Amino acid sequence: MATLLYRLGRFSFRRRWLVVSVWAAVLIVLGLGALTLSGQTSNAVTIPGTESQQAIDHLKERFPQASAGGGTARVAIAAPEGQKLTDPANKAAVERVVAELKTAPKVAAVADPFQAMAVSPDGKVALAQVSYGVQAFELTEDERDALQAAGDPGRQAGLQVEFGGDAVQGAPETQATEGLGVIVAAVVLAITFGSLIAAGLPLLTAGIGVGVGMAGITTVSGFMELNANTPILALMLGLAVGIDYALFIVSRYRHEISEGRDPEQAAARSVGTAGSAVVFAGLTVIIALAGLTVIGIPFLGEMGIAAALTVAVAVLVALTLLPAVLGFAGRKVLGKRAREERADAAKPTAGERWALFVARHRIPVLIAAVAGLLVVAIPALGMQLGLPNDSTAAPDSTQHRAYDLTTAGFGEGANGPLLVVVDTAASADPQGAAGQAAAKIAGLGDVAAVAPPRMNPAGDTAILSVIPKSGPSTEATEQLVGQIRDQSAGLSESTGAKLSVTGQTAMNIDVSAKLAAAMLPYLALIVGLAFILLMLVFRSVIVPLKATLGFLGSVVATFGAVVAVFQWGWLTDLLGVESTGPIMSMLPILLIGVLFGLAMDYQVFLVTRMREEHVHGAGAHQAMVTGFRHGSRVVVAAALIMISVFAGFILAEQSLIQSIGFALAFGVAVDAFVVRMTIVPAVMSLLGDRAWWLPKWLDRALPKVDVEGEKLTQQLDDPDERVLAPAGR
Repeated sequence: MATLLYRLGRFSFRRRWLVVSVWAAVLIVLGLGALTLSGQTSNAVTIPGTESQQAIDHLKERFPQASAGGGTARVAIAAPEGQKLTDPANKAAVERVVAELKTAPKVAAVADPFQAMAVSPDGKVALAQVSYGVQAFELTEDERDALQAAGDPGRQAGLQVEFGGDAVQGAPETQATEGLGVIVAAVVLAITFGSLIAAGLPLLTAGIGVGVGMAGITTVSGFMELNANTPILALMLGLAVGIDYALFIVSRYRHEISEGRDPEQAAARSVGTAGSAVVFAGLTVIIALAGLTVIGIPFLGEMGIAAALTVAVAVLVALTLLPAVLGFAGRKVLGKRAREERADAAKPTAGERWALFVARHRIPVLIAAVAGLLVVAIPALGMQLGLPNDSTAAPDSTQHRAYDLTTAGFGEGANGPLLVVVDTAASADPQGAAGQAAAKIAGLGDVAAVAPPRMNPAGDTAILSVIPKSGPSTEATEQLVGQIRDQSAGLSESTGAKLSVTGQTAMNIDVSAKLAAAMLPYLALIVGLAFILLMLVFRSVIVPLKATLGFLGSVVATFGAVVAVFQWGWLTDLLGVESTGPIMSMLPILLIGVLFGLAMDYQVFLVTRMREEHVHGAGAHQAMVTGFRHGSRVVVAAALIMISVFAGFILAEQSLIQSIGFALAFGVAVDAFVVRMTIVPAVMSLLGDRAWWLPKWLDRALPKVDVEGEKLTQQLDDPDERVLAPAGR
C-alpha cells in the first residue's frame, strides 16, 4: 500500500493542475446538484417493527381520517390575567384563531377546544389540536410561519397564543457561531507550523472535502428521506478529520523538506508514509460509522453512511489534492519555526520531557489517570435516555411556553397524549370492545383522562386519546405505556379485539428502548473490531488490549460528563446550555462509533513510531520516549483542532447538536490527553518488552500491514533500489 500511495502522491504533485481541476469539477457538479436536486430532511425518528410504528401503519390503512403519522401542532391559548376564555369576547377570539388554523396550508383537521372539552377547569387555558395531512418535515418555513400567523387574532385580542408539537420545529441548521471552532483550528495550525501557508493548506483541503461531502448529501436528499441531523454529523466529522489528516501529511512533508529532499520527493514520501497511516486511521472511522447500519435502526444507519462517505472524501483529498497543492506551495511551507527546530533538534522537546516524567512516576500517574476517569464516569450510572420534546426547547421559545401553559392548565401529561388503537375487526361488538378498552385504561393508576372512542367508517378500528398524569419524558409514563399494552391479551380473550399504543410519546419510548438495547451489542462489535485491527498493526496482544480498555475509559467518562451537564444541569450557564432533560437516545451509539474511530487515529499516530523504534532495536523504554517525542506534538495539535471544531457546535440552538458537539469535544480531550498521552506511555513503560509480545503462531497467521511505510522508506533509501526512483519528466 505504501508503494502505491507513494506513486499516487508523486503523480498528484506532477499533475497538480489536472488533480486540482478534477476536484474543482466534482465540487461544482455536486454543488449544482445540491442547488437543483435537494429535498427536505426529516426530524422524524422512527424504527420499523416497533409497536408504535405498526399502529401508525394500521391507522394509515384503515383510518386515514385520523391523519396518523402526520405532523401535529398543539396550540395553547391563555386568557389575560383575571379573565377566562369562556368570557364572550375571549371565546370569540379563540374561535377566530381556530378558523385561521383551519385555513393554514396542508392542515387536515383542527379540534375546537370548546367542542373537544379542551378548556382547563379554571377556564384560563385552552388547547387546539392541529393535524396535518403530511409529515412535519414536509412543511416549508412559509407553511410553519402561516401556522404561527393563525394566532394573530388571539394576540390582538390580548390572549397569549403559543405553539408546540413537531409541526413547529424546523430542521436544525448550522450557524455562524459554530465556525468559531474553525478559527481556533487555524490558530492552532499557525502556532504548530509557524507558517501561515502551512497552516492554510489543511484548512483549504478540509474545506474542499467538506464542500464535496455536504453537497453530495444535499443532492442525495432529493432522492431519499434523510434525517435532519445527518448533514450536521457529516460536517462535524468532515471538518475535524479533514484538517487532521492534512496536518499529518503536511507535517511529514515539512520534515522531508528539512532533510534536504526536493519538493516532489518530499510530497511522494509523505503520502507513502504518513498517508498510509491516514488511510488506516480513516478506515477505522469509516468502519465504525458504517457499522451503525448493522444495529437495525434506519436513521442511524443513514447518518453513519453519510458521515463515513464524508470521511472517505477527506482521506481521498488528503492523498491526492493535498500533494497537488503542495506542488504549488513548494518550500514555502517551511517557516522560521521549522529552521529553528532543525537547529535545536538535539534539545529535549516538551513531549520528550513529559514522557520521561510519566516513565519515572508511572505507577502514581497511572493510578491518578484511571481514578480520574472513574470519578468523571460516576454520573453515567444515572443516565436516562429519551428524545427531545417541547420541554427541552429553549426557555424563550414558543414550544417551551406552550408546554408550560399546557402543564399549568391540564397537567404535564397533556403535553404527551397517548393514542391507543383498538383493532375490532375480529370482535362481534366493535363499539362495546372499544368501550371496554377505554374502561380498562381509565382504571390504571397514572391515567388522568380517556377520551371517548372514535370509530372509523368501516367500524373495524377505534382510537382512544389517553392523557397521562406524568410528563412525556418520565419513567411513570413509560410504565403506563407498558401497562396499557398489557391489557391487549385480556381484551382479546373477552372481546376478540386487540389494542396497541402509539403517538409521539409512545414512539419516543419505543425508539429509546430500541437504541438502549442496541448500545451494548454495538459497543461489543466496536471493541472487537478495535482489538483485531490494532493487533494487525502493532503485532502485539497487549497493546490492542490496552488501547481498547483506554477507549472504554474514554467512553464511560464522556457519558458521565454528558449526564452531568445535559441531564443534571452542571455548568449549563458556562456552556450556554439552556435546557436539560434525558440524554438523546441516539447520542451514546453515535458517540461510541465516532469516538472509537478518532481514538484509534491517535493510537496509530502515536504508537506506530514506538513500534518502529522497537523493531529497529531500541529498548522498550527508549522506543517509548523516542516515539512520543516524534508523535506527541502532532497528536496534541490534532486533538486541539478536533476539540475546537466540535466545541463550536456547543453554541448551536438545538440541544441534540449541542450534546453531540460537547460529547465529541470532551471525548477527544479525554482520549487524547488522559488516555493516549498519559496512560499509554505509563503502561508502555510499566510493561517494557512484554508490551510487544505476540504468539509466534499468531504472528505467522496475521497479514503484514506496514502502516508507517517502513518498508517503503528502506526501499527509497537503498542506493541500489531503482524501482521507485523519480523518472525524468
